[in-house]
Amino acid sequence: MRWFVYGDVDGFFGLAVDNLVQLLIIVTLCRHVLDFPDALIYGRMLPGIAVSLLIGNVFYALQAKKLAEQSGRNDICALPYGINTVSLFAFIFLVMLPAKLAAQEAGATDPALFAWQAGLLACLGSGLIELSGAFFAERLRKATPRAALLATLAGIALSFIAFGFLFRTYEHPVVGLTTLAIILLVYFGRIRFRGNIPGGLIAVILGTILSWIMGIAPVGETPDDFGFYPPLP
Repeated sequence: MRWFVYGDVDGFFGLAVDNLVQLLIIVTLCRHVLDFPDALIYGRMLPGIAVSLLIGNVFYALQAKKLAEQSGRNDICALPYGINTVSLFAFIFLVMLPAKLAAQEAGATDPALFAWQAGLLACLGSGLIELSGAFFAERLRKATPRAALLATLAGIALSFIAFGFLFRTYEHPVVGLTTLAIILLVYFGRIRFRGNIPGGLIAVILGTILSWIMGIAPVGETPDDFGFYPPLP
């Protein structure tokens, strides 16, 4: 059984870009909606997310290896682990923002910290709900028509995830449509670049260069505290 195949490279860049977008959304919403300080965002939230992504993807990879050994197959793909976009918006607008407003009305000394702790508690609660569902979810899946399951997922994906990014694609069409064309050619057209360079990597590099050329992403503007910071448990 091989530990590494070519598809892992494309899978890595696809998952990495997706989670990078989620991190950017988290930083934006926490700053402008929740008014969280940078010390809380970069000192506690993002490091915690990084640890969870590492542990989660390693665990899913081990699960896939175990399934491949049991079934005798060599085409098993690990379930990608990352941040759920729908839950992200729900936690910020339906849990953390009301918690912060309630803390402010109660005269709390640190409403941001209270809101963050409320979000942690909500994460624990949702995790317990999912864990309890593991005991009977398979029976529900077998009893529910596949069309009903997929229609629900497709509706959530289109309304909460796809439309927002699609509108941004047409907001900056030179960057958005060019990178979208590369993704469509690679993942649906099955076109390979010379040297087997991953299409996701090409899209990220080309999109970055076009953003610099178009002036969407200013070049040379970095924060004063930019640098390497080792993790502090």
